[in-house]
Amino acid sequence: MKRILVIALICLSTLGQAQLKSKEEVTPDLVEKRETQKKEITKNYLNLKNGLIISDSLAVVKSADALKASLKDFKFKKLSLEKMNEATTKRKEIIDLATQVAATKNINKQRKIAQELSVKFWDLAPKFKAEDATLYLQVCPMTGAVWTSDSKEIKNPYYPKNMLTCGEVKASL
Repeated sequence: MKRILVIALICLSTLGQAQLKSKEEVTPDLVEKRETQKKEITKNYLNLKNGLIISDSLAVVKSADALKASLKDFKFKKLSLEKMNEATTKRKEIIDLATQVAATKNINKQRKIAQELSVKFWDLAPKFKAEDATLYLQVCPMTGAVWTSDSKEIKNPYYPKNMLTCGEVKASL
């Protein structure tokens, strides 16, 4: 009986050490992978916004599809159940809006949908922002439309012909 207990304790001890060692070896890779995912999500959103600035509806479609794909694989971490459900719901809403953007080649329809998408994106931007990035919430004071940018310079994606530089920075991350 003692012998079985000793063997069991040795096995458990070895298993515990293996798990600790495994976590230590995997953690840097997981952190790097997560940062890469965050950068990809942000890059895809910014590409969508930049496509709107230059009125390239095909680039907007491509970026919307890329944004959807990058969001589907993203897992939220360190959130309470309530916050996790809220974040998951908003992510789904962003994916649905990106699907609508990708479904049309009409740049004005894309801009209209992107306004709502941008509001929801900013709500989750703290979860998507890479450690080495700064994001800015910008708003057009004439319409109240918001967008996220990686630059303080104003380039209004909703009215690039008439009001390209109309806007202001409201917040930053």
